[in-house]
Amino acid sequence: MSRKTEVDAVAETREILSNRGLRTTAARLAVMHWLQRANSPATHADIAANLVPLGFDKATVLRNLTDLVEAGLVTRKELGDHVWRFELRDVSHPEGCEHPHFICVDCGSVTCLHAFEMPKSAMKSVSEIGAVTEILIRGHCQLCQ
Repeated sequence: MSRKTEVDAVAETREILSNRGLRTTAARLAVMHWLQRANSPATHADIAANLVPLGFDKATVLRNLTDLVEAGLVTRKELGDHVWRFELRDVSHPEGCEHPHFICVDCGSVTCLHAFEMPKSAMKSVSEIGAVTEILIRGHCQLCQ
């Protein structure tokens, strides 16, 4: 990433935080930057492992993740394994309805399924019962097959 692009990205993140009433601390910027680069939902431990060497302690990382969740910028998900995972909220989805996830039952890896669409017939059946708020698919990833 070029220096100008990096400066623009930080300015954009500062504006996003400010618009949600959050202070733009170094720790909060670091957590947001880390989440922006992540390919899938990450645990607090994953994020802290990368940010602690930069001078941020685990409690600060968790506190900032919690603040970002409360501000609606980050989602916190428990994918059936009793571990909270965090990812940036997808602004293209309405509140409470996010993209599906695939979790490997062997290694625990999590993959976002952004392009996944439920068949209309399945959605019609589900709509008779209630509203879908989360889809989780379990299976064996390519590495574990």
